[in-house]
Amino acid sequence: MKYTQLGRTGLKVSRLVLGTMNFGPQTDEADSHAIMDSALDSGINFFDTANVYGWGENKGRTETIIGNWFAKGGERRDKVVLATKVYANMAPDGEAWPNHDKLSALNIRRAVEASLKRLQTDYIDVYQFHHIDRSTPFEEIWQAIDVLVQQGKILYVGSSNFPGYKIAQANEIAARRGGTIGLVSEQCLYNLAERRAEMEVIPAAQEYGLGVIPWSPLHGGLLGGVIKKEVEGGRRAGGRAADSLANTSVRAQIQAYEDLLDKHGVEPGEAALAWLLTRPGVTGPIVGPRTAEQLESAIRAVELELSEELLQSLDEIFPGPGPSPEAFAW
Repeated sequence: MKYTQLGRTGLKVSRLVLGTMNFGPQTDEADSHAIMDSALDSGINFFDTANVYGWGENKGRTETIIGNWFAKGGERRDKVVLATKVYANMAPDGEAWPNHDKLSALNIRRAVEASLKRLQTDYIDVYQFHHIDRSTPFEEIWQAIDVLVQQGKILYVGSSNFPGYKIAQANEIAARRGGTIGLVSEQCLYNLAERRAEMEVIPAAQEYGLGVIPWSPLHGGLLGGVIKKEVEGGRRAGGRAADSLANTSVRAQIQAYEDLLDKHGVEPGEAALAWLLTRPGVTGPIVGPRTAEQLESAIRAVELELSEELLQSLDEIFPGPGPSPEAFAW
């Protein structure tokens, strides 16, 4: 496994991030524990979750599964850089109550304590805001965070799904307040098929020293060889991938992508991850394996070297927006 610094911090993290969103809803606890053991054995030390994972009436279930894994000992907690998120309403569905969601000082305090209990740990390495809160000023947010840092309950703070201007606003206010490091990472939707983050989010992250952590690196399976699987194994695409392939131009684009990688003898899913690892500012993509086999494939991508010819061909199939602001200014 290869490692890098998380943004401008001294924290070393693996170039793959283990996403745990499937733990509970799609992968049972025993298999989830086995995947985490395999990830740790392979050198992956950066695990990502969220308080809301488990969804619906099972909100918090994923953190509980991770906490039970930590409780097995064997230095599991000490070896993991643990990231979780706050924003979503954690009350049972249909029973929403004021101040049980978003980023008020009250909810941040409540959410941290609940996550620590489920995760069976004393601290969270990277505490991430899952979405912007249009109602709460950053002065209040940073005051709440400062208290938690002083208490040793969180070490670093990151954002997720933030636009570029909010990254700037958050860190400018943090700098004016003094005594807080501000945001150190941004988790955003970014992959070959979805490159809008290159317009503003990634430039802002680079300017303020945030590590970029792409989620959905295979774009809901669309970049994982979906057409080949459909033809060879009769496995029809579902969800976002199926909706995208219904568009004939998108299907032609994905077919060209798969044909290109077949020519170079590279697996599509591994190429999509390897491409992200070449992008400026990217710390590492989040991989959310449902099985041990999917994890093994993701790990191979770290060692995969894409030729300049192949990188150029990928850009031709999936052209990015170009440099900012020229991409939208002229």
